[in-house]
Amino acid sequence: MSRRGLYDRVAEETASVVIRRYSTSFGLAAKLLGPGVRQHVENIYALVRVADEIVDGAAVESGLDTVGAARQLNELERETDAAVADGFSSNLVVHAFALTARETGFGTEYTAPFFESMRTDLTATEHDRESFDAYVYGSAEVVGLMCLRAFLQGVTLTEAENDRFVTGARALGAAFQKVNFLRDLAADFETLGRSYFPGVSVDSFTEEDKIRLLDDIDDDLRLSATVIPDLPSSSRKAVALAQGLFAELAVRLRATPADELRRVRIRVPNPVKLRIAAGAMLGAKAKA
Repeated sequence: MSRRGLYDRVAEETASVVIRRYSTSFGLAAKLLGPGVRQHVENIYALVRVADEIVDGAAVESGLDTVGAARQLNELERETDAAVADGFSSNLVVHAFALTARETGFGTEYTAPFFESMRTDLTATEHDRESFDAYVYGSAEVVGLMCLRAFLQGVTLTEAENDRFVTGARALGAAFQKVNFLRDLAADFETLGRSYFPGVSVDSFTEEDKIRLLDDIDDDLRLSATVIPDLPSSSRKAVALAQGLFAELAVRLRATPADELRRVRIRVPNPVKLRIAAGAMLGAKAKA
């Protein structure tokens, strides 16, 4: 193996560790991807996670203020853009991401809105409808679109077919993000001082607010579900599993009183995750 080949391999192995350590749900879904597709998704996830740690996690706990975190995030974006253009980075996670971006054919049309949404987390604590839609697009929908490029690599599509997949990927990404916002309602407000949903006050969160938000999430999930059967076999089961896990979480959120959502974080138990995974592997959604 050449030194470049070894470096690429180590970079991708590094990216693979990130998803296994940070996400039970996405890590489980990734295991159902075809090997080549799986590595691309793990490469994408790793960069997204590092950016998230800058604005929400390890950087804050390390004592970085907003200015310092912004500087780190801007540098990560510069490194990413340069690596996608040049094909190399001394940052192993960035290098792995660039391998995927270059092979599957995307660049700043996705990374620029992603980093812009991450920057928003450093300054904005509330959103109006316009800023919320922009944030969800950049933080979640474009990640779905990056993964879609990996899913459809080498597949010939008509413009209408491609548009349908794009619509489905955006809807699924939006659903994931909105479910996370609702699940983390209390933590985002109490720990980070953020309230993502426009016009929703965490202090006075009502059952009507919860139902309205979940109805919107269910619309996104229904739309994304229509395209999953037409995905290539290398990604279909994994996406069905991710869809099923978040649909189950939405069901559990709907069954939880609004007042309780202001205090606790709802999760899907591991045995239920495994049943949903079994259903995805068989080509049908498992029932909890």
